[in-house]
Amino acid sequence: MPNKIIGKITGFLREFVVIFSIIIIIIGFLLLLMGIIWYGLIGDVELGFFTSTINQLKDWNAYVFVIGLIFLGSGIWYLYSYHKNKKFVLEEFKTNKRSELLKKHSELKHTVKHLPSKYKKMLKEKEEELRIK
Repeated sequence: MPNKIIGKITGFLREFVVIFSIIIIIIGFLLLLMGIIWYGLIGDVELGFFTSTINQLKDWNAYVFVIGLIFLGSGIWYLYSYHKNKKFVLEEFKTNKRSELLKKHSELKHTVKHLPSKYKKMLKEKEEELRIK
């Protein structure tokens, strides 16, 4: 039962990886900015609610800064890996030669497993077109 739930959550996240990556990048950037303002520009900048939140956090801004770095880095990494995998899959789908697709078939299947479901459908169609089992 828990594996089904985890599978559904993973599938949902895989379908919207671009949106979630962008959201994580934005959150990471804002948290990073909070830390930078606290330690670098304290008192020089007045941004209303944003700076009042920073002032309330005080020394906790060090943790906010580190969490912002982690969020920003992971969001960028997920977005980059998605685009790299998507580019690889689409390049391989351009071929009309069965032998070329067979050379990369196992790598292609593994890569498609980590992309949204439309790429799985595209792979299945390409396999049927080139008669690959």
